[in-house]
Amino acid sequence: MTSPFKRILVGKPLASSEEQHQRLGKPTALAVFASDAISSTAYATEEILFVLMAAVMFPDSHRYLVPLAIVAVFLLAVVATSYSQTIHAYPDGGGAYVVSRENINQTSALVAGAALLVDYTLTVAVSVSSGVLAIGSAFHFADDRVLRVGLALFFVVLMTLANLRGVKESGRIFAYPTYAYTVLLGALIAYGIYKVNVGHLGQIEGAPEKAEEFLHSQGVAAKELTHNITLFLLLRAFSSGAVVLSGVEAISNGVPAFRKPESRNASRTLMMMAAILGVSTLGVGYLASHLHPVYSHSETVLSQMGGAVFGRGTIIYYALQFATFAILILAANTAYADFPRLSSIIARDGYLPRQLGNRGDRLVFSNGVLILAGMAALLIVVFRADVSALIPLYAVGVFTGFTLSQFGMCKHHLKLREKNWRRGLYINVLGCTMTTIVLSVVIVSKFTEGAWIPVVVIPLIVLFFRRIHRHYERIDVRMSAQPGEKVRRRTNTVVVLVGKITRGSLTAIAYARSLNPDRLIAVSVVSNGEEQDRITKQWEDHSIPVELRTLYSPYRELSRPILEFVDELDATHPDDFVTVIVPEFSLEHWWQKVLHNQSALILRTRLRGRPNTVVTSVPFHIDPPGSKGESAPPNANAELS
Repeated sequence: MTSPFKRILVGKPLASSEEQHQRLGKPTALAVFASDAISSTAYATEEILFVLMAAVMFPDSHRYLVPLAIVAVFLLAVVATSYSQTIHAYPDGGGAYVVSRENINQTSALVAGAALLVDYTLTVAVSVSSGVLAIGSAFHFADDRVLRVGLALFFVVLMTLANLRGVKESGRIFAYPTYAYTVLLGALIAYGIYKVNVGHLGQIEGAPEKAEEFLHSQGVAAKELTHNITLFLLLRAFSSGAVVLSGVEAISNGVPAFRKPESRNASRTLMMMAAILGVSTLGVGYLASHLHPVYSHSETVLSQMGGAVFGRGTIIYYALQFATFAILILAANTAYADFPRLSSIIARDGYLPRQLGNRGDRLVFSNGVLILAGMAALLIVVFRADVSALIPLYAVGVFTGFTLSQFGMCKHHLKLREKNWRRGLYINVLGCTMTTIVLSVVIVSKFTEGAWIPVVVIPLIVLFFRRIHRHYERIDVRMSAQPGEKVRRRTNTVVVLVGKITRGSLTAIAYARSLNPDRLIAVSVVSNGEEQDRITKQWEDHSIPVELRTLYSPYRELSRPILEFVDELDATHPDDFVTVIVPEFSLEHWWQKVLHNQSALILRTRLRGRPNTVVTSVPFHIDPPGSKGESAPPNANAELS
């Protein structure tokens, strides 16, 4: 039943030899890996205003938007240049995790890996929640939290299915919204700047009233506000808006997904992304500083500016809202591309379950895709798709990865001293300093607002990594064969479980005899004397040349008496193999299994926990109605010969 359904949802399997054909060219890769970064322009300015408007008089709060945007773009240039170096230095991907592992130490690598995995999980939750809020602003359901959560979960499922079909296929689907948003946002900025400077477009209508409404919702009185701003408040506002840098590291993590030459194509894609992101950030900041949009729970800043520039209700306004909605939803694709790939690298190092390192039918790390979807869905439900509640968690992971990557590249340059290493070192020192400051401000200023969660969770994830690694190390030590260790002779006692004499049980006994064991015993569990007489008579009627043992179980238990019998055999013949054969019959339809006793499954599960015990199932295929095999009676002697 599941196989045809799976093929419809996921598609036909791809051979390993097709992996090269699934790699991405620059246009598709830009949509896959840059959608997260580009989409952050839809809410970064909003997050800055959220901080400023609660402390600074309206509209004085807006005059800081352009300076903060300039600093953000400068930091973006530094970080993007640093990751371009990382791409060429570590073309196998892994980003901050690999840089930290190779240049600092394993603990730093695990912290970077944990931070990035948290970051990618939050990318999905934040992007999808922002997308639903964007479309809710256009259709006036942004205040309905239940509907927003439901829609967000629906889109997580949709994204998961698309990514299970493969990175290349999902990239083609997501390219159109990414480029549509980029073009429409560019049109908003260009036309908005034109109208501000030539058409004398002024403040958004009703902005002061909306500002008052925001202050009331935050429990802040207008008399508590100021015209001046402290450095710490400015840094706090910048740290909120610096999420515009989120996703910059994505390309360095996914270098192997690019077509050859991987490093060059990845580096050029990174520079294209940085250019689009930088221009968009400056443009949105400039436009917002003149139009004076305000933070609102019911309408996004981009929706307010789109309504002011294009006219609310126009086709292009709705096109912008739909494009914003689409890219915010699909920005989660960056995480879907990088989370499974990064987790596979960590799994290969032995710090995550090894199943995460396996590719699925469509050459994607499907286990990682499913885990990411589950954790993101949980965050959406817990935080009720509230973007502002998720952002403080988001920023900690982003800038932890940035800081460790920058510091690791500093050590890389000092260690190798390659050509132009001093220039690279200066860039990384500056970047490391700036990202450390932003990270510190986020943790200190937003600790009680949710930033404490990643501060606690990331170390716990690191401990989880180490626990898994210790487990694998212990297993490897216990499983390793000593030099000169040889295969030694061990005896084998075979136990066949029999309920009553059927064609299936006769087949199981025939199979047991074919093994030529040292001892062969048939075991039947009975609850009264009548059952014992019945099985004994059947045994004699079929002339079965195998010893029969009946185990008395007055309380009709099956597992306990069999386990006790196997324990007795183990005590009588220490260091002996005990093979337990369980007859089963195979049914035509999956639903028919529900109608039959599942005691064999429970018994197999319990027996496999014993040392020196082998459990073998012998399936007997029941002939379909009217077949020759069904009408022919079994010949016991023939089956057992």
